[in-house]
Parts: sequence; C-alpha cells; structure tokens
Amino acid sequence: MAKKLFITATGTDVGKTYLTALLVKKLRQAGRNAGYYKAALSGAKRRGTRLIPGDAEYVKRQAGLEHAAEELVSYIYETAVSPHLAAELEENPVELSKVKEDFQRICGIFDYVTAEGSGGILCPVRRNLLMMEDIIKALDCPILIVAPAELGTINHTILTIEYARSREMEVKGVILNWFHKGNAMEEDNLRFIEEYTGVPVIACAEENARDLEIEPERLAALYR
Repeated sequence: MAKKLFITATGTDVGKTYLTALLVKKLRQAGRNAGYYKAALSGAKRRGTRLIPGDAEYVKRQAGLEHAAEELVSYIYETAVSPHLAAELEENPVELSKVKEDFQRICGIFDYVTAEGSGGILCPVRRNLLMMEDIIKALDCPILIVAPAELGTINHTILTIEYARSREMEVKGVILNWFHKGNAMEEDNLRFIEEYTGVPVIACAEENARDLEIEPERLAALYR
C-alpha cells in the first residue's frame, strides 16, 4: 500500500511544483520508489496534437520519473485559468471518480506518492460541486503546505492551517519558499508560525535551491 502526501499552498504561484519536484527527487535519490500525481492542470502547452502538462513534465524531468507526464495527470486543460473555469470552457468537467481511479493506479506503481494540488486549498475544481479540499479528502492524504517566506505569510499560512484543521485534515508541516537565512523578518515568520500553530516548518528553500535541507527519513515519515 503506497504512502501518500498532498502538497497544497497558501495561494497560487508560490512554488508548489518546484518544491514538489525537490521532494520527489530527494526520496528517489534515497532509494525510495517515489512518484507524482496531479488531478487537474490548466495552462498546458500544445506540442503538435498533444497537450503537455507542464507541472508534471517538470517534476518528471527533475525527479527522474520514467512515466510520460500525461500519465501522471487526470485532467489537462490548455486554458490558463482556474481548473473549474478551464473545464467549463473546454467542456471537460472533473469527475471525482476518475481522479480516485487514476490516483489508485499511481499508488499501485509507486511506494510513495506525492500529489500536487492546484492553487490553494480552496481552489475550485468544479463549480459548486468540487473544491481542492474535496479532492484531498477523497484521496485520504495528509497535507504539506507551501508558503512564501515573505511579509504577510504569517496571516496566509495560519489561515490555511486553521481552515484545514476545521475540516479535519491532517497538517504535517510547512515549507517556506524563497527563504533568506539571516533575514530577521523571515526567521521570525518561521518561529511565529511554529509557535502559534504547533505545526513544524520542515524545510526552508532558498531561491533556486537545488535541494531541501531535510533528512530523507524525516521526509518519508510525513507520508501516510
């Protein structure tokens, strides 16, 4: 039975895909059979007749996955908007049954599966029917939250943690992205988040980081 972890964030464009690739790569370099999954991806680039899911392609390349990127994503949209709107414009709505089926297929291939969300925890996936939190619950994954280290992250990160807890989701930790060691404000952001919520900041990634400073054993222990 595969162990799994869902990567969400305090918002969009905070580095989920970049850090997800580093997580999967670290596990694989430590000898673990680790893989990747994404339910819905918008803004895919067209290459001939194919739509290339950029996030999955990036993780595949960085982590050394052998499977085609298209095999790792259930719904691929060309329109670069929220998945729910892209699905409406392209007339291909997300079905939770397919997401669950595809995820189980991926779990049958890998021992550690890192699922990446779209946007934040409340990103709409299907209008009035499906939010990202519904997918997290359906896949029965604990979550890891990616947040920028910048000014404002205390508010955004705590709101995300408290919302997840109110919905009975297990929060395993936080990764602070674009972190500058020695920066008094960012160091304080880290301490405040941990002290206020009790959730550990499991790693801090500097800009253009090639690796995450976390032991593979500690990382693997986050998966359930």
